[in-house]
Amino acid sequence: MLTPVVLLVLDPHEAVAVVAIVHLAHNAAKYFNLKEHVDFEAIKRYGIWLVIGAIIGALLQNQVEQKPLLIVIGIFLIILPILTVSEKWTGYKIPEANDRIGGFGSGFMGGLSGHQGALRAMFLSRRLTNKMSFAATASVLALCVDLTRIPIYLYYRPDEILEHLQLTGMLVISAVIGVRVGKKWLLKWKNKTIQNGIMLGIVASGIFYIFEAFR
Repeated sequence: MLTPVVLLVLDPHEAVAVVAIVHLAHNAAKYFNLKEHVDFEAIKRYGIWLVIGAIIGALLQNQVEQKPLLIVIGIFLIILPILTVSEKWTGYKIPEANDRIGGFGSGFMGGLSGHQGALRAMFLSRRLTNKMSFAATASVLALCVDLTRIPIYLYYRPDEILEHLQLTGMLVISAVIGVRVGKKWLLKWKNKTIQNGIMLGIVASGIFYIFEAFR
């Protein structure tokens, strides 16, 4: 949900790159706070496909024009929650063999738009029902994507990213503090409350992206 906020002051490509650095710091802090809960078997299933998807997505991110990029991200973020709800209605469970699809898709969207968590959650939540294990494992997978895509962003847009170091630094500090606060909230809040909050945030972000594209 940080990307739409940064999008208010930066262009889409710059916003994605700046938020990637904040995302890296946030997930590193989350890992160190929750590392005892990491499920390394899940990381083995997703890892390699996640990295491959991130490389392709990050390379395409620098080739796609800003308006189409916003529209693609917006539509993706609106449709995804609908697919999640439809799974609850039909009772369909994603097959284990499709973990590689979830890993690749999550990495690809992470590299392209920075929004990797939503698609990954659809697959990972089927494997890890414990919320602490889910959060810890997701942070490691997100780190894999961030460490893959940030060097590519820096290669294509070094000056634009370095120009916003002050903003990036402020957001990194905020993200690290958020991890400390979030760990306490995660223990208290119910899974359903967390999921519903994330779902509403994703849809709102998607609508905002499409609005920005046509404004």
